Formats: sequence, C-alpha cells, structure tokens
Amino acid sequence: MATRKSHDDAGDAATFLISVAAELAGMHAQTLRTYDRLGLVSPQRTSGGGRRYSSRDVEMLREVQRLSQDEGVNLAGVKRIIELTDQVDALRSRLAEMQTELDNARRNIRPGAELVPVPRTNALVVWQPRKRKN
Repeated sequence: MATRKSHDDAGDAATFLISVAAELAGMHAQTLRTYDRLGLVSPQRTSGGGRRYSSRDVEMLREVQRLSQDEGVNLAGVKRIIELTDQVDALRSRLAEMQTELDNARRNIRPGAELVPVPRTNALVVWQPRKRKN
C-alpha cells in the first residue's frame, strides 16, 4: 500500500526502459532500481521481469529526487510523504463520491419531505419480517 503503482489511464500509455526513464528523470539507472527496491516508485514489469516506467513514474522519480536533494528529506521520509499523499488522494476521491451520493439522495426526496437528524446510538436493532397469514 505504500507504493505508487503505474496506472492504466491515458497519461501512462507510453512506457520506457529503465535506461530511458533514468535519462528522462536525470538519474542513474541504479538509483531507479534502488527506489523500486525501497518501494518509492514501482514500475510495471514485463513477463521477463524487466521494468517499464510510465510518464507518471518518471514524474514521481523527479519528485523523489526533488524532495531528497532540494528539501533534504531522507528516503524514509519521502516514502512516508508518498504514502500520505496517496491517502489524501484516496480520501478526496471518496469524499467526492459521497458528495455525489448525497446530492443524488437530496434530489430524490419527495416534495414537502425533509431530512431529519437521527441521534447516533450503539444500540443493535434486529428486524424480522412479519409472518404472513395464510
């Protein structure tokens, strides 16, 4: 969960060999292997095990380099920043989904009806359907 994986969206259609990705990111290929081993940037793999870096992966490599060199953050700190950024992104996405659900629910309220707050409780309610009389 702590790694950024390559995504299948349109921005990641092109993939690069490790040598090309290293050149694009301004790093040595061995640095990319180290970042992969540490879980900082995890590229896609070919069936033979070769690394294939997406455009998003190259951008992440640049960000790791910026944080470590310009900001002085150690690699463990960089990894934590990536984890927290991923969590924030996931929470923002979930919040947007929930807002959409809420908006849809509000549109489906009968005219004249209103939302009524229900007090929170830890009580367990068991519902059973009534038996039908034959």
